[in-house]
Amino acid sequence: MSATIILIGPICAGKSTVAEIISNKTGIPQRPMDDLRFDYYEEKGFSKETQNRIHENDGYMAMYAYWKPFEAHAVKRVLDDYPNCIHDFGAGHSVYEDEVLFKEVKNVLDKYDNIFLLLPSQNEKESINVLNARLKDQTTNNDIYKLNEHFVKHTSNKFLAKHIVYTNGSSPEEVADKIIKISNNEFC
Repeated sequence: MSATIILIGPICAGKSTVAEIISNKTGIPQRPMDDLRFDYYEEKGFSKETQNRIHENDGYMAMYAYWKPFEAHAVKRVLDDYPNCIHDFGAGHSVYEDEVLFKEVKNVLDKYDNIFLLLPSQNEKESINVLNARLKDQTTNNDIYKLNEHFVKHTSNKFLAKHIVYTNGSSPEEVADKIIKISNNEFC
């Protein structure tokens, strides 16, 4: 049986923190997508120079659009290369505007039962406000705030997730324990 747990959600939702706690409690290795993604992107022809040129000439959102096919490729590759791990995806790795890329990722993720979307609240506005407050410690770039709002509102995460965990009012340890409890039958 697979012990794979996949955490998805917007920027600052707590995915990496919770993944580390789950890994420490279960002994299942953590494989953060953000640590691995660029090696997978390069397999599909990703270029930092092209990324930087797009960002400079056309802005952050154009750079985000450039990443999308590489992100879809990385999802498949990281799960193939690291089975039975705790995976915390970068926020964009579970949001696709392009239907073909979305279906590609959905087909890969359909075989996994333990895909958890982390959000602060059921209320979109409240989630956005909580995430914006967390983002203030990391950036003043308004494009990142706009993108994160897009991540909260876009339907991809909800279609890909098998479980949604609302985190407001819970410590990261409590969130990790809830995910472990839901996933427990996979560990038996």
